[in-house]
Amino acid sequence: MTPEFRWLILRLEGPLIAFGGVAIDQVGVTRDFPAASMLTGLIANALGLERTNSAGHQALQDRLIFAARRERENPFGLITDMQNVHLEKNDRGWTTYGQPEGRDGASYGSPHRRQRFFHADACVTVALRLEAPDMQPDLDTVAKAFDRPARPLFIGRKACIPSAPILSGEVTAPSAYEALRRTPSIDGENETMRALWPLTEGPNEGSQVHRILALPDLRNWKTGLHGGTRMIVEGFITVTGVSR
Repeated sequence: MTPEFRWLILRLEGPLIAFGGVAIDQVGVTRDFPAASMLTGLIANALGLERTNSAGHQALQDRLIFAARRERENPFGLITDMQNVHLEKNDRGWTTYGQPEGRDGASYGSPHRRQRFFHADACVTVALRLEAPDMQPDLDTVAKAFDRPARPLFIGRKACIPSAPILSGEVTAPSAYEALRRTPSIDGENETMRALWPLTEGPNEGSQVHRILALPDLRNWKTGLHGGTRMIVEGFITVTGVSR
């Protein structure tokens, strides 16, 4: 008999949400589905892990198995946010490594520009579990952390505040794909939605499969840099669960 696993169901919904991909220069891209590194950071933030706890973050990412589906498609496309900042010679700014940083040199010719993309009025459902379920943190600890997070939670970027509780429930299923199939849609109807799942956690051929690819969504938490790829399937899931 195929073993059944316990899966937490997360609802990532907000006026703006962002699922960052590999960034080049000042352009902050946004994917259609959350990255493994983003979900790792979300869980770690709920648990109250310090950003400097690279071993704790890495252990979480290494145990994480998840699938995701888009509850709503945005007919208007992505929202583009152009950020322009004029930094004077003596201005300082805080960085991700906790130290103020300024400009080098005496001359200044142009503003500092960044481009960021966001999904508007989006909702993505995630089914996740952790391998080695007896290790800490376990799913019960993660569930309690989402109910009472140690810090405010955001979906991808700090401006992306959730509009609904992130923890939506749980299901039992033999795979990530099946966990999403058994999770009702947010409006309670049986629907077919775009989805993403690990190559070994659902079908890898047939009408449900759109493409298989090596997705660069892992992070080396010690260096803070891109940490490799994993094989995933992009395709479609038809919901079979009852309304929650």
